[in-house]
Amino acid sequence: MTRILITGASGFVGRAVCKSLRVAGYSLSGTTSNIEQKRGPENIPLYYIPEIGPDTDWSGPVAGADTIIHLAARVHVTRDTSSDPLAEHRRVNRDGTRQLAIAAAAAGVNRLVFISTIKVNGEITTGHPFSEEDTPLPGDPYGISKWEAEQTLLEVSKNTGLEVVILRVPLVYGPYVKGNFLRLIKACSRLRIMPFGAITNQRSLIYVGNLASAIKASLDHPAAVGKTYLVRDGQDMSTPDLVCRISGSLGSKVWLISLPRWLLTGIAVVTGGTGAIARLTGSLQVDSSLIEKDLEWSPPYTIQEGLNETARWYLSSRI
Repeated sequence: MTRILITGASGFVGRAVCKSLRVAGYSLSGTTSNIEQKRGPENIPLYYIPEIGPDTDWSGPVAGADTIIHLAARVHVTRDTSSDPLAEHRRVNRDGTRQLAIAAAAAGVNRLVFISTIKVNGEITTGHPFSEEDTPLPGDPYGISKWEAEQTLLEVSKNTGLEVVILRVPLVYGPYVKGNFLRLIKACSRLRIMPFGAITNQRSLIYVGNLASAIKASLDHPAAVGKTYLVRDGQDMSTPDLVCRISGSLGSKVWLISLPRWLLTGIAVVTGGTGAIARLTGSLQVDSSLIEKDLEWSPPYTIQEGLNETARWYLSSRI
């Protein structure tokens, strides 16, 4: 039985990955930053890792593992209050990942699957979707640190023989989601009118169940070794379509009125929400054809199925 270590196992994505791999019969363990948490999703054993950085001792968690799925990270936040956000992101996402890879190689781990971000490619697309062939152009500390982590992993792989697979993901949604997507769900639940009727963008997203499936496909496929893959749901959506689908899944009705983009941007400047408005009005599309071809993978859930599951969780959680 393949033994898999999942860093960040108790997080949003980790829950779905644990469920998917437990059903598939893998032996699982995970890491947590909560010293009181001994068991994770699906009752898997957890190792306590107080913080991730260049000095993290991974020797306990990696011992005996065949494969590692590295989910734990310092994630993108809208308003980062640290004095040097780039240094903090690098410490966790680049240096901590390098330390994990070195420990994994020393322990005889066969493969490390690294969950990166489409922010490595950039923030917007104009004319064609991002692909693996595009020159990386990260624009914020999170994207920069993840790009540097990818390069570090490939270097460790070259020097040690540790197999590395990299998945760059767009915005992930599903039960237990946080951040901007949760705020959008709340808005669709509580507001009857939203000002996005004139937006004609296209966005790639990925349902957490589809991401878990892509991770599973990357665990032992020989074609995945050394590859970077972009993943997404089976279709892209405009912001108006997404809002209507979410509200429908919630059993509510949102009326979309048309405001020009310049007015939305002006309102965002005044309210401090320029980043959120840029994501709601701009396009970010992903070409996932390479992983579909190499690994014969396709997303098992439709967007509507993913949104329905997310809505059921939201309505039952009373957030």
